[in-house]
Amino acid sequence: MADVSKLKKASRLGPPPAAEEASGNLAAPEIAPAPTATASPYRRRDMRSARRTNRTLPFATRVSPEFDERIRAIAERDGLLLVEVMERALDAYEAQRS
Repeated sequence: MADVSKLKKASRLGPPPAAEEASGNLAAPEIAPAPTATASPYRRRDMRSARRTNRTLPFATRVSPEFDERIRAIAERDGLLLVEVMERALDAYEAQRS
């Protein structure tokens, strides 16, 4: 069992201030900083879908923000999943190489 007899009984800080003396900053509304001119207008689109695709193999890679923006814009415009855009791109690439 731990020996707690050596612990200090009272804090050296004294009692907490009264509620009237406390700062009201927690009740104040939060103000976010204004966007700067250097901020990128890029917004990553969330293309998750609830429909079943029968695709079970995960495929992860790293791409540039520009590529991500382009492929997500195409998928959103045409109402496709990202994988469907990549499948069509692969089909077109193979057809061009034949």
